[in-house]
Amino acid sequence: MRIGILGTRGVPARYGGFETAAEEIGRRLADWGHEVVVYCRNPGQTQQVHDGMALVNLPAVRVKALETLSHTGLSAAHAVVRDRPDVVFLFNAANAPFIPLLHSAGIPVAVHVDGLESKRAKWGRHGSAYYRWAESRSARWAQAVIADSHGIVDHLLTNHGVIADYIPYGAPIVTPDPARLRELSLTQHGYHLVVARFEPENHVREVVEGYVASSCRLPLLVVGDAVYGSAYRNEIRQAGNGDPRVRFLGGIWDQELLDSLYAGAASYLHGHSVGGTNPSLLRAMGAAAPVIAYDVPFNREVARLNGRYFRRPDDVARECELAESDMAAAIVRGRAGRIDVMERYQWDQVADAYEKLAHALVVDSGFPTARDDRQRTPPELAGP
Repeated sequence: MRIGILGTRGVPARYGGFETAAEEIGRRLADWGHEVVVYCRNPGQTQQVHDGMALVNLPAVRVKALETLSHTGLSAAHAVVRDRPDVVFLFNAANAPFIPLLHSAGIPVAVHVDGLESKRAKWGRHGSAYYRWAESRSARWAQAVIADSHGIVDHLLTNHGVIADYIPYGAPIVTPDPARLRELSLTQHGYHLVVARFEPENHVREVVEGYVASSCRLPLLVVGDAVYGSAYRNEIRQAGNGDPRVRFLGGIWDQELLDSLYAGAASYLHGHSVGGTNPSLLRAMGAAAPVIAYDVPFNREVARLNGRYFRRPDDVARECELAESDMAAAIVRGRAGRIDVMERYQWDQVADAYEKLAHALVVDSGFPTARDDRQRTPPELAGP
């Protein structure tokens, strides 16, 4: 089977959850005998094959509101004219306008909707309205809608009457060399850690505020930055208030070093609130990091009783102080979390679910029949 993966920045994965999913799923499908084509938007990339996946690198308009749409439009046109995959996995509900184009070539489409994108502050009023519209079009037009979290499954059912396919991400289980911590003058369990893009819904400012107000002895490492110029970056810096315990490291693209940071943290503070099952949280738990997560259903679904939770800066202060005062208990929680995600979030199982879905969509010829079967309104929502 020829499988197209559209809507991500492509592989090798260097950016976020969509890219990690494209790489982990795509290389397994390729290993299992499928032809996998991943559409990329990496300027200057000349690589044409990665882990058995064919790469098609296409340009994009480098403006926040247009980058994803411009690239996916080109990718969809390329798929229709040149590659003609048997099925497309389209990441990001924002790309819904290109579903009819793919259908025009007889290509069935499954859309991975990600999280509650319309709630992200960076999009503003018009962007949020667009995401709400695009999410509804994805639910209406695609042959299947994929949700990586039960919370997103519930959201799609409640708001769009669509029965989504629940397929989570996988958790990488990492045991990196702690010696790499010496590059940053760090020791094992000798710091608190937050890793996130600087966006309001990731609550980095609240984490820094809470930590600064605490009596913690161990430093706080802040890994990440704003993708586009952002006043929020300044808010985070100001929240640090010149506290020498807060170290801003910027973005770290060395995955081995980042894994060492996860594995060596006294606590990993995860502030993401709208993104469904978050790959950073899974990666941190796969490294046995003691998790302190923002208290939303998506994070509780992943960390369960192995996590601690916060809502306000004073919660952050309390939880960080607690981790330092009873480090043994924090380490035990981190190890228990790793065992838990090892059992529940496996990339082989994820890729198998994508393969089964691809086969089902190819077999279900006739778009209206397939769509109506997957997206009928459940009886309990239909009313009298």
